[in-house]
Amino acid sequence: MKPSSSISNASTKVGVFDSGAGGLTVVKSLVAHRLFDEIIYYGDTARVPYGPKDPATITRYALEALEFFKNFDIDLLITACNSVSAHALPELRANANFPVYGVIEPGIMALKNRHLSPESRILVLGTRATIGSGRYKSGIAKLGFTNIEALAPSLLVPIVEEGLFDGPVLQSTLHHYFKDLQPPDAIILGCTHFPLIADAIGNYFPNTPLLIHSGEAIAEYLQSHGYPAQAHPEIRLEIFASENPDGLKKIAQKWINY
Repeated sequence: MKPSSSISNASTKVGVFDSGAGGLTVVKSLVAHRLFDEIIYYGDTARVPYGPKDPATITRYALEALEFFKNFDIDLLITACNSVSAHALPELRANANFPVYGVIEPGIMALKNRHLSPESRILVLGTRATIGSGRYKSGIAKLGFTNIEALAPSLLVPIVEEGLFDGPVLQSTLHHYFKDLQPPDAIILGCTHFPLIADAIGNYFPNTPLLIHSGEAIAEYLQSHGYPAQAHPEIRLEIFASENPDGLKKIAQKWINY
């Protein structure tokens, strides 16, 4: 089912899907903006990461996750995983009886709303699957930007999953990927894991660039479509995982005080 141009104000329960723990950064933004009174989170921790996998496999995993969410009376689904957003949205929408939203279009719209000059240097960071789809780069080019770099720093995902948010391992990895780049004016963090190391990424460059990440982008996107009519004072969060759900809940306790 293709989502409508706006979300009904009666919708109060959202499903959030990610390949692992990274999508909790999107949940954190949804909680902060109080857009829903119930959030169902599912992390496919048994098969993380999705980024190195081929599009057909990513789509198959996403459709299996969709079957999980059909057990809940959700009003809409957010695919927090950029790799899923890049490759599986049409199939998800065709098989769902509720709206399904990705995070790539909101990320591009968030960049547009920052009113940067067309000559600004834009750096997109994402998994190989996300960058390989070309969706960020083509969407940003349509905004009139002419200086776009897209990079897949794949080692950062397992580093974040290990909880290494700073220190020599992270710094060495950032240097490995960024040492030859011209300093960007803005960076799109096109993987839900990357906001957890946003400070390290931004501070690597002499002048800290503007950082855009999926959680704030999707919250901004939903609000621009007229949701919510009022903030929800009480938020219920349920967390599920394909493997080690207790481990994922511990991460949620640390990241979003769940």
